[in-house]
Amino acid sequence: MTQGTQTIQRGIQLTETALKHLQLLREQQGQDLCLRVGVRNGGCSGMSYAMDFEEISNARPDDEVYDYDGFKIICDPKSLLYLYGLVLDYSNALIGGGFQFTNPNANQTCGCGKSFGV
Repeated sequence: MTQGTQTIQRGIQLTETALKHLQLLREQQGQDLCLRVGVRNGGCSGMSYAMDFEEISNARPDDEVYDYDGFKIICDPKSLLYLYGLVLDYSNALIGGGFQFTNPNANQTCGCGKSFGV
């Protein structure tokens, strides 16, 4: 299989484990919500990741929308500058578990993995 035929490249990538966990969390909310991913100033390394469920109707015209088998991720254009190529994973390990961000744009990250610097 050639590189071009494997998967569609998206600005924000989800692992299968992360997708399943997000779908479970969305079911617990009892609504058909999407996930907004972004960045904000703060955290140990200067910028921190932000994630929250919201209604797709809140998406702005300039937001990027990524669809994973009916589960939508939205991201504003400013955040996408720092997040393009991000891989979002999930681990249920007792120590160090939770959502994990692999960001190719980060030149430094903090020990907790929830903030980064560029």
